Amino acid sequence: MGVIGSILTITAIAGVGGTGLGGAAATLFRRDSDRTVSLLMSFAAGVMTSVVCFDLLTDALGPVNNAGISNVLAVVLGVLTGYGVIGLLNGWIEGTGATRRRIMLVNLRRTSKEARSSDRELSRRQLFVAGVVMAAAIALHNMPEGMVIGASFARSGEAAFRGGILMAIVIGLHNIPEGVAVAVPLIAGGMSAARAVGITALSGFPTVLGALLGFHLGSMGPMALTLSLSFASGAMLYVVFGELLPEATEMWRSKAPAFAATAGMMVGLIIVYA
Repeated sequence: MGVIGSILTITAIAGVGGTGLGGAAATLFRRDSDRTVSLLMSFAAGVMTSVVCFDLLTDALGPVNNAGISNVLAVVLGVLTGYGVIGLLNGWIEGTGATRRRIMLVNLRRTSKEARSSDRELSRRQLFVAGVVMAAAIALHNMPEGMVIGASFARSGEAAFRGGILMAIVIGLHNIPEGVAVAVPLIAGGMSAARAVGITALSGFPTVLGALLGFHLGSMGPMALTLSLSFASGAMLYVVFGELLPEATEMWRSKAPAFAATAGMMVGLIIVYA
């Protein structure tokens, strides 16, 4: 299998497999499962933070480190651009007025049976529509996440394969709670569990397209690799600080999510330097 084939396979496992696994897990969740998802999201956020700080950004500074301050400025520009693009994308999605991811995650507290029997907050049809919109939103922002994996594979030497695998694992872990957030309202809205899991898994497919784009951009030269890794880092930082941690804290207002995030950072540190 060639390099492109390896990237496609590994990214598909992380993207389609991660969201699909989250969708499958959603069929088993019961009341208070929001605490489990909160801890999982916080742990994933911690791992992602470590990978960005100790792996992606250090490699982004490395290829052209003789450039001095101009290289640092390029990394800063790339990070801010990646953060801003993902922020604007999510703002546009939320601006449609159809739904917010927070509403989806709050619905984890209700089983499908409870959701079908209660129309005080959301009707069955509204839950179904919310799930479909949620799947579209996840699919849209999975493409830049795929760029993280692709840009990691674009690095030279042993760091390429090791870094690509590491990022695929981190993104796959991050995709599990997203898959839960998509599948729960679909199932609560009346869709069969098998079909809901299938749609949830498909929402991770754009990750593969993003990986190909990130790999080709990162292969265009040292500065292109620096900008690609920096952009990917900014995208991940938005996911961590703009989505995962706020939602995890809202789902379970305690010190436990903070501890899970710290534990995730330590695990990420071990993974990067092991």
